[in-house]
Amino acid sequence: MRGGLRIIAGTALIVAVAGGLVAGGVYAAGGRINTSKSLELGLYWTVDRPVAVGTYVMFCPPEQKIFIEAKKRGYVGAGFCPGGFSPLMKKVLAARGDTIAVTPRGVTVNGQVLPYSKPVSVDGLGRALPHVPPEEHTLDASELLLMTDISPTSFDGRYFGPISIEQITAVIRPVLTWKGE
Repeated sequence: MRGGLRIIAGTALIVAVAGGLVAGGVYAAGGRINTSKSLELGLYWTVDRPVAVGTYVMFCPPEQKIFIEAKKRGYVGAGFCPGGFSPLMKKVLAARGDTIAVTPRGVTVNGQVLPYSKPVSVDGLGRALPHVPPEEHTLDASELLLMTDISPTSFDGRYFGPISIEQITAVIRPVLTWKGE
């Protein structure tokens, strides 16, 4: 009986180590997994492309009060970005020259309301969510609006506003994805 348990334990250890090596290799090669509501669930790959409207990106949240609170609440995970944040994945929905505004109807880009962009006042636990001031803002060359276009409950630009292009760590493309919920 003891020999059987040793074989099972040894096999489990080998499988765990092999799985870790494969996962590490995929990550080193550019593979990234999305488990958030911001993009479709699944595997994304880093690509050598310029950041532009319509591209998917990963970014390190800046060390600002809003992201510190978001981490405490679980909207942003712990990770290796400065401040101990996990990188976030979003879609670039506005860039240099675009005029954005967060309104009660939703986020507008050049006067057009984005789908799934209506801000909510409280999260699922009844805690107040931050709000970006409602005035119009024209993005300069250093700013991007990073959001979802598939989920009404994503923590995105409707709550934290424009992000500096310097925060972008990678452009990513979907490889194997599926719709969540």
